[in-house]
Amino acid sequence: MKSLTELYKIGPGPSSSHTFGPMKACESFKKEVPDADSISIILYGSLSLTGKGHLTDKICIETCAPIPCEVIFSNETMEAHPNTMDLFAYKNNRLIKKKRVYSIGGGAIQFEGEKIQKSEDVYSDSSFEEIMNTCDRLHIGLEDYVDRMEDIQEEMNQILDQMLKTVEKGIHEEGTLPGKLNLKRVASKLYARSQKEEDPVKKEKLILMAYAYGAAEENASGGFTVTSPTMGASGIMPSLVRFYLIDKKMERNRVLQGLKIAGLIGNLFKENATISGAKGGCQAEIGVACSMGSAFVAYMEGLSDDAIAYAAEVGIEHFLGLTCDPVGGYVMIPCIERNAVATLRAMDAAFLAKEVGSLKKNKVSLDMIINTMNYTGNKIAVELKETSLGGLATVVPLDE
Repeated sequence: MKSLTELYKIGPGPSSSHTFGPMKACESFKKEVPDADSISIILYGSLSLTGKGHLTDKICIETCAPIPCEVIFSNETMEAHPNTMDLFAYKNNRLIKKKRVYSIGGGAIQFEGEKIQKSEDVYSDSSFEEIMNTCDRLHIGLEDYVDRMEDIQEEMNQILDQMLKTVEKGIHEEGTLPGKLNLKRVASKLYARSQKEEDPVKKEKLILMAYAYGAAEENASGGFTVTSPTMGASGIMPSLVRFYLIDKKMERNRVLQGLKIAGLIGNLFKENATISGAKGGCQAEIGVACSMGSAFVAYMEGLSDDAIAYAAEVGIEHFLGLTCDPVGGYVMIPCIERNAVATLRAMDAAFLAKEVGSLKKNKVSLDMIINTMNYTGNKIAVELKETSLGGLATVVPLDE
């Protein structure tokens, strides 16, 4: 498996596949055509169908500047990958270069016909069972596993800081999110309400909701956030990180270790299934993020490695089959609300793993559920995988 620095990335929202990936593709292409006087980009499949709502055209035009850029939305879908784009560079009305690129999830891209510049595998283990076998052999726990495999303390500190910045900005912003949905920001109001609440149980839930809404609203508005594992699901981990660091006053180093464990879980899904909504539905984004968050909470609450795996399994199991059907292509409905739901569910999954796990051994392993998610994602209808051709996207009206 690759480094956790390839899972946790800082970039502009609202989508790792539809914004971050195309931005990187345009950056790379632009460097190859410094003499071009115009660039034309054709978006296909999911990139085209939800491109306006995901601000794909906006990020392409901004990235290609000062070279003028035209973005065309095609009705075609490419078999190789649902997130496909063609880039053409012109000089004096003559084509000087063209490239096809796939946005393969989590901000990663692949140019057609070119060898993937694959980074070295950092982790020789590719399943949770293998990871635990290594831990047993080295006489260590999950807490120390990542540090034994790679030194990313500096990078993880940057990731943690960005998560805090995203939530902080989100809970103090007001107004309306961009686009035809005319969706009002509510994070600041939720946060204000949480500060007045006296019931500790209700207060905790309000705080977590405010943080999740804040981070997700920032992402939806095109603000900077962290893929965890994607941008569409980037409200979950930041909300839990801030909650344990700021509200529960946990030591920063412990939070960082929890963030590494969560990243390890996300990496297993990325390696053995998918974290792309266009390939696996929203279970691959919100579901995986909930699994990561569940593992994080379990670790922060001092649970055993087995209980952490149990929590991660519970976190994804009940999101299996979740469709990706953004209304109008915007990462807002149902995406923002799902971030809040998954944040609360992560807390519940860790609690369930602690209480039920003390009574019986879990029959469904984390590796089993990852394989099941992959199978389920392949069975989800294409119109329910980030195309806005089915589900909520076809029944909720857009404001004109």
